[in-house]
Amino acid sequence: MEQNKFSRREFLKRGTGAALFTAIGTLKSGEAAYSIAAKKPVVSVVKIKNDKIGFAVEKAIDLLGGIRSVTRGKERIMLKPNLVNESPDSTTKPVVVKTLAQLMKNSGKEVLIGEGSAAASGFNVKEDVVYRTKKKEILDKMQQFIFDTLGYTELAKSMRVPLINLHSGEMAEVKVPNGFVFDKITLHRSVTDSDLLCSVPMMKTHVLATVTLGMKNLIGLYPGTVYYSARSWLHDHAAKQKSPGIAFETIDMVRANKLGLVVVDGSMAMEGDGPSKGSLLKMNLIIAGTNPLATDMVTAYIMGFETSEIPTFTWANKAGMNPTNLAEIEVRGEKIDNVRRRFVRPNVITWDSISKSWGVQEI
Repeated sequence: MEQNKFSRREFLKRGTGAALFTAIGTLKSGEAAYSIAAKKPVVSVVKIKNDKIGFAVEKAIDLLGGIRSVTRGKERIMLKPNLVNESPDSTTKPVVVKTLAQLMKNSGKEVLIGEGSAAASGFNVKEDVVYRTKKKEILDKMQQFIFDTLGYTELAKSMRVPLINLHSGEMAEVKVPNGFVFDKITLHRSVTDSDLLCSVPMMKTHVLATVTLGMKNLIGLYPGTVYYSARSWLHDHAAKQKSPGIAFETIDMVRANKLGLVVVDGSMAMEGDGPSKGSLLKMNLIIAGTNPLATDMVTAYIMGFETSEIPTFTWANKAGMNPTNLAEIEVRGEKIDNVRRRFVRPNVITWDSISKSWGVQEI
């Protein structure tokens, strides 16, 4: 354990060990708060029928108690899709985000859509070489290109919803007490000023993280003008702390935010060497929950993974996040074993194995 920055003794000393929490209590980290009440977190699993994705999203939210219950006390909501690049094969479908935005607007909420994409051809990817950059002029053009290409510009315009480039603009610092990598993180002001962050990932495998779901999707909140994009600098920094499967930089970002809703786009999923070079398969599922870890655990299980296979889950538990296993989660809708499918495993690699060849050069 010593090589992973904190020993068990240190976790308990720092107040992050699960043994220190009562059955009913609250862990606060930065601006985030995770309920550790005896009541089980709820995750809904809905089958998409006749390609009616929007209807499945609505049903998934209804199974959680409805949009008013999910957003109670929250007035300004940021929707964060996974737009890692410009390819529709590896990104969240606009209809999922559009449906959520409409539900929230119908409930009188102020809605924003934001993203800080990793890379795009012709910007920080040239002749198959991925570069890192902090340059605002490159990142702004890249993000607009991705929004335009994937249909998010038109979506936001038609709904009169602000579309935010999270790479640049007014920033704010958020403290991350006892963070694995950072004691404070710089975020776009639109994120820190929101009352609720809703992560809307695509169901995918990942060669570094094993899976990329609701929590891992928050890597896109690290602004490129501060942490570079692609985020090789970020992973370099986390690797110095022995981050397993890029878990540390993921958990720090989760704890810095008000992540209170995850809606997984499992209409089309990716297996194998995700997040962008895997193979597509039609899962026809929408999975949702207000507990980020629980939602990701259920989704990973449906993908054929055990909780213990995902480093982010293990270290989230060590940081005090719950639940610790599937038995502590209430699943509504489809029975998870009925929709479970063993995804082709990614060829998992460590960051150190590619850190000298991917995203090294700067433009």
